[in-house]
Amino acid sequence: MSLQPRPEISSLKAGVHGGINYAELAALGIEPCEVLDFSVCVNPYMPPPGIKRAMQAVNITQYPDPQATELREKLAGKLGVSPQNIIAGNGTTELIRLAALAYLQTGDTVIIVEPTYDDYEIAGRMMGARIIRYRAKDSLTPSITDITELIKQQQPKAIFLCNPNNPTGKYLSQDDITAILRCLGDGILVLDEAYISFVEKTWASIALITKGNVLLLRSMTKDYGLAGLRLGYAVAHEEIIAILHRVCPPWNVNVIAQKVGVMVLEKEDPLQKSKQKLQQARQYLVQNLTRLGLPPLPSDANFFLVNAGKAAVLRQKLLRHGILVRDCASFGLPEYVRLAPRTLSECCRFIKTLETILKNS
Repeated sequence: MSLQPRPEISSLKAGVHGGINYAELAALGIEPCEVLDFSVCVNPYMPPPGIKRAMQAVNITQYPDPQATELREKLAGKLGVSPQNIIAGNGTTELIRLAALAYLQTGDTVIIVEPTYDDYEIAGRMMGARIIRYRAKDSLTPSITDITELIKQQQPKAIFLCNPNNPTGKYLSQDDITAILRCLGDGILVLDEAYISFVEKTWASIALITKGNVLLLRSMTKDYGLAGLRLGYAVAHEEIIAILHRVCPPWNVNVIAQKVGVMVLEKEDPLQKSKQKLQQARQYLVQNLTRLGLPPLPSDANFFLVNAGKAAVLRQKLLRHGILVRDCASFGLPEYVRLAPRTLSECCRFIKTLETILKNS
């Protein structure tokens, strides 16, 4: 075939994500509704009551508001910023790609702090950027000194940083981020805070947008259990948001996602109660995994890594019991699985199943 894509696309590989692989389940004869999915970091106690019923009343015969005005206004009120500081997206992954499309070109240097979400690299490679990966030498905790030295040497156009990080759950302090920004010059920091709601003690990162080269990413998908709708947003200086709107596809957030987004923002009490339940479920998992000789690594988020030896093998054994965990080989961590707590009763089922597998191994 003579028709070929751009060279950057020819060598591009699809990203690996958590969540259900429907073709895999079909081959195993397992229905998706039968699977307990511990591989994704989504709040299992959400969405709040009444949301599903309200979705049925949404008028799907009209185009959605291309600016997601009502949703942005609600978010602005919650965050204490202007609606002009916010853009809504079809999940944070779309916003990552919009940032790359708007600010990167062939030959630009991009720094990515690993192990982390591989769509940062995909977005950069799509635009022909030169990717430089930083990975901690002796542990999964990054050295801010090493990162700042790398920034000084390379003077990147962008740095992608997940905070708390996926999959390690490490949460960098305000001083850490300030040190990075001090070295970055005219480059842009894309600070992905998709899991920020699951960190107990956070610092006020919203104030960073006044610096003019910070793009904060947030996920409503994970907070409110809206994985099937896809909903996220970015917060930044007005000029950055205006640029992103120029490259954003029209009607990128569908009418149901916009309506549900507005509604869940009005129901903060269920979210706070769900966080307490999640913390209990997390503690149960940590205690029982430790009892079984599989102590999780320390994490500041609701999810954590567990050294399973051969992660892919354990994943397959659990899946045959209708339980899905994240095999972290795509992060360069083939011995680890990533787990995120579900309801306490579902966590009990997971531990009992794991006990059975370990006894039979």
